[in-house]
Amino acid sequence: MTDRPFLGVLLMLGFCVLAPLGDATAKLLGDDMSVGFLVFVRFAVQALLLLPLVIMAGYPMPRGSRLIRLTALRTVLHICGIGLMFSALQHLPLADAIAIAFVMPFIMLLLGRVFLDEAVGHHRLIACAVGFVGTLLVVQPNFASVGAPALLPMGVAVVFALFMLVTRQIAKEVDPIGLQALSGLMAAPLVGLALVLFPWVPILATGPVAGTDWALLAWLGTLGTLAHLLMTWSLRFAPSATLAPMQYLEIPIGTAIGYLVFRDLPNGLAALGICITIAAGLYIIVWEQRLSKQPPPPAAPPAA
Repeated sequence: MTDRPFLGVLLMLGFCVLAPLGDATAKLLGDDMSVGFLVFVRFAVQALLLLPLVIMAGYPMPRGSRLIRLTALRTVLHICGIGLMFSALQHLPLADAIAIAFVMPFIMLLLGRVFLDEAVGHHRLIACAVGFVGTLLVVQPNFASVGAPALLPMGVAVVFALFMLVTRQIAKEVDPIGLQALSGLMAAPLVGLALVLFPWVPILATGPVAGTDWALLAWLGTLGTLAHLLMTWSLRFAPSATLAPMQYLEIPIGTAIGYLVFRDLPNGLAALGICITIAAGLYIIVWEQRLSKQPPPPAAPPAA
């Protein structure tokens, strides 16, 4: 497929708008509904939206024991990551929760070194350390305000870093629509069963849903599904090096949405931490682009 960078950038921009809109919707609903119920609806809508496409348009689902196992693992990680994020949003401003979760790129570098034996030079390690310091600056005022829940977005970052590592293992072998449809079909019954079996657990407790809230629930699932597909499709039309800086637009967009909907803004220390985190992430991206442009080392001369 021929690269179409402008289209790829537009698709990634769509993701950066839809993802925080979905988080804002979850934050609105989180006052009246449990995290477990919101996660169930998120994946149920995903399955309902994508399964007809799979059936009518013939998008293939992952097949074979290896791909099914990896898809199941990816689905469990997805459930945990979304559940942690929805939990964090019950306690934190939208922009702060998103910014703390953006420690994920730094965690991915370190996990790639451990699990995939990828090279991590001192430039990347320094950027990781600086980015982590920026994240701590965002965490600190929130921790002083709400306590341990301020650490939930860091859990989101760890889980989604593992999620991305698993996705790397299967991304070139599966169709994104088929993958997301199967993931929804796996996740919705799993979370639904937990809601039925453990209704006394606070994060799984369900109650009556007001009529107007059903529209917001459908909106939540639709936003989450479309956002993930836009991000996946963007990578088909533009290289990751072009798109990676775009992802940091999610933080200022999330800040704007948080202010418009909840009148929340990061305080001075958190704002400084957000700027440091973005700067460290962009430094890694620029460094990776420089490395990709360097010519490969010359081959060793044949032995005499």
